[in-house]
Amino acid sequence: MTDTYIVLAKRWKRGWELHIDGVGVTQAGTLSKAEAVAREYIAFALDIEEENSFDVDVVPQLEAELAEQVRSARAEVRDAERRQREAAAKQREVAKKLGSAGLSGREIAAVLGMTPQRVSQLIGGSGRAGTAKRTAAVGKVTRVIKGKSATAGG
Repeated sequence: MTDTYIVLAKRWKRGWELHIDGVGVTQAGTLSKAEAVAREYIAFALDIEEENSFDVDVVPQLEAELAEQVRSARAEVRDAERRQREAAAKQREVAKKLGSAGLSGREIAAVLGMTPQRVSQLIGGSGRAGTAKRTAAVGKVTRVIKGKSATAGG
C-alpha cells in the first residue's frame, strides 16, 4: 500500500505554509504548486528517491463548514473512482465469459451495451472473438484451426 502524506495548507501574505503531518513545514507561493513542493520536501526530508512513490493530500485550511464540504466531496469522488474501477473489472470479466460462451465481439457489445471496439479492448483478443483474429506479418498468415496453429506463406 502506498503511503499518503496529509499536508495542511495555511494561507499567509506570501502564499501558503505547508504543514506536512509527521515531516515538517515548507512554503509554496500558490496553492496550485503546493503538491509539487510538498512532494519534493517529503522526498528530501525522508530520503526517498522517487517523488511519485507516495501520495500527497493537500488540504487547505478553511472555515469548518466549508472544510467539511470539501472533505466530503473529495471522499465521494475517490469512492466513485473506486466503484468505477470495480465496475470496469466486472465488465471485463463478464465480457470474457460471454466470449468463452461462444458470443462474437459484436454480440458481446450488443449484450453489454457498448461498442465492439470497447469489447475488443476489454477482452484483449480472448474468447471466440480472439480465436477468429487473424495475424498477418511479413508475408505470413497464422490461422487457428481446432486449437492448432497453421502458418502459411513466407
